[in-house]
Formats: sequence, structure tokens, C-alpha cells
Amino acid sequence: MTTSKATNMLRRAKSSLDAAARSLRSRAGRRARRHIAVKDAEIAALRRELARGEGGGTVVESIPVFFVVGQQKSGTTWLMRMLDSHPEILCKGEGRFFGAGWRQESVKQTDAKRPPSSLYNAVLDAEYLRLWIERSVWSRDDDADEHVDNIVRMAVDYFLMGELSKTGKKIVGDKSPLLTPETIEEISTIYPEAKVIHIIRDGRDAAVSAVHHSWNFGKKQSARVSAKREAYRNPAETGESIFAGNSLRRMAAEWGARVGRTIQDGPVLLGGNYAEVRYEDLLQRPEEEMARLLTFLGAGTDEEVVKRCVSAASFERLSKGRKRGEEDQSSFFRKGVAGDWRNAFTEEDGKVFEEEAGELLIRLGYEKNRDWQKVRSKSPPGASI
Repeated sequence: MTTSKATNMLRRAKSSLDAAARSLRSRAGRRARRHIAVKDAEIAALRRELARGEGGGTVVESIPVFFVVGQQKSGTTWLMRMLDSHPEILCKGEGRFFGAGWRQESVKQTDAKRPPSSLYNAVLDAEYLRLWIERSVWSRDDDADEHVDNIVRMAVDYFLMGELSKTGKKIVGDKSPLLTPETIEEISTIYPEAKVIHIIRDGRDAAVSAVHHSWNFGKKQSARVSAKREAYRNPAETGESIFAGNSLRRMAAEWGARVGRTIQDGPVLLGGNYAEVRYEDLLQRPEEEMARLLTFLGAGTDEEVVKRCVSAASFERLSKGRKRGEEDQSSFFRKGVAGDWRNAFTEEDGKVFEEEAGELLIRLGYEKNRDWQKVRSKSPPGASI
């Protein structure tokens, strides 16, 4: 297919998609939603064709799509709510679209509202779907993997565009956790033109926050959990780690692998469509960082709009009245500070984290060298802003 022919077809498909979206807004019909999915799949395939063409191709206007990625308890929900408060942006989560190798070992009742696997994993695991692709007269002579990726892309568009069409907004994004180290690579393959915002938090703080989250939303409270809570409240007296078994080693390794891989591959795979923001910077200068991210997404950055986004997701509002630093261990928005790991880590915890992810701490500037666990300050965290 020539570049010019692909461009013309892409324009026609985009026009048809816009018509389908208007139809959906007027009657929200199942047939219209299917039409959107089909046309989005055409657009995805044609964009790939254009990308493969020599000399590039004409840039065709389309609905901007983005993904907010980050390790668990790194501020993805906080950032999602700020962005969703913008009058031009719809941001929801977490769709769990990406993560080819991720699935829950069991579907617990407490996780009834969460998908048991990623969408990508679900499609890849559909044995009969792949057999159909491999044997159908419509696809058996093609690359089966490419068809699977296109089906995932079509499904992602189906959900994103379907929800966006119900609003008056024009940019759509999903909070997509880093379920695997390959997440950023999958996004670049399935949605190469999407923008990605990677929110990064000190892995030690993320680990402490994740422990509290597991206490609150895991199984019924046990005597061991009660003891761990007491260890957190009175670390000097108990001297006991709040982390059970090898959980800290696992969390440190996951943070090192997933965040490390994303900061390495993101700029290479996505170029200017990849941006990073630090949790700590959002705490210190939220309006400045929010304006920067809105510019990156192509959304309006009027001063009042930026303030509205920041205010809508302020700690005081999310925690229903508590000030940042006032802790409620039972809340999803527990404390809202940086540096709390200093109040929770034992000397042994520091050694474990250093072994698994010390290099990344230095690379990200959270530490200057690998002796931080030996000389860490006993003073209260200085970033509880």
C-alpha cells in the first residue's frame, strides 16, 4: 500500500469514526459502539502502515490518548484525579490494559472489582482466538501476533473512545500500573502514538505505603498484622520490621525492575511522547508540575484551570479534612508525605532494599552513594510539605 493511499484511507476512517462517535452520543447504542471499535482498528492498522512507509506520512489529527504509569503506591491515583479534573481530560483507572504476563493467582472476593488479569493477558490466553486467527482464511497467511496486538488495540480503543464519547472532553487517558517491566514496551507496540506520563516515587516510601494498603484491604486483620502496626507506631521500642517475610525484598526488586526498565526504555521507544514526574515534586510545587504535564498532553493551562486540578485532588479533599502529614492508617490516602520510610525502616530493611534496588536509588537521585543505610539521618522526614 502506498503512503498516499494509506493516508486517504486513514482520513476516511477518521471521518467515519467521528460520525460513529456522534451517533453514540445521541443514542448510546451497542451497534454504534461496535462501529467505533471497528473504525479504530482500521485507524490503528493504517497508522502502522504509514509508519512503515518510506519518508513518513501526513500527520492526521486524532483523539489524543495517554497513559499514566507507575509502580504501586507511587501516586498514580492522585495524579489521575488531578488530570481528570481538567475540563478537557477524561482520566480513569485502572483499566489494566497492558501486562502480557500478569494475572492474579486467584480472584478473591475482596478484589471483586479488579480484573483477574490484564486485557493483553486475557487476549493472549484465549487459545481458541489464536487458533481461529491461525486457521481462518482471513488471517492464516499473516502474522498471528500482529493480529492479536491489533485486536488488543481495537479493544482498548473500544473502551476509551466509548467512555470519552459520553463526555464533552477531548483527551482520554487511563491509569495503567506497571504490572510488569515490559509494560512500556507493550504500550509502544500497541499504542505507539500514545503519550505516557510516568510518575516516580522513592521506592522505600512506596513499599511502606504498600504495606499499609495490604493491611487495610487484605484479609481480615490478624494478631500478626496488629503487631506490625504497633511496630510502625513505635519502631524504637519494638525494633521489629513492618515487612513480613521476604515481602520487602520482593517489593524492592519489583520497583527496581519495573521503574528501572521504564525510565530506560520510555525515552527510547516513545521519544517526545514520554514524560516523567516525581511524586516529591508534585508535593513541593503542584501547580508548576501540573501545568507542565498539561502542556505535554496538549490541554489548556489557564492559571485557574491548573489551580482547579490541584485543588480537586488535594490531600485535604481526598482525606476528607486531614492536613498533609496527619496520618490515618486505615485510609487509602494515609499520610501524603515523602520520606516516611525513615520512620519505618529498620537497619536490616535498609540493607535489603539496598541489595535489591540501591543502584536505582542513586540513578534517580534519591541517594548519593550505596552507604545510605549506614548513615541515614534519624531526624524526621524533611519533605512532609
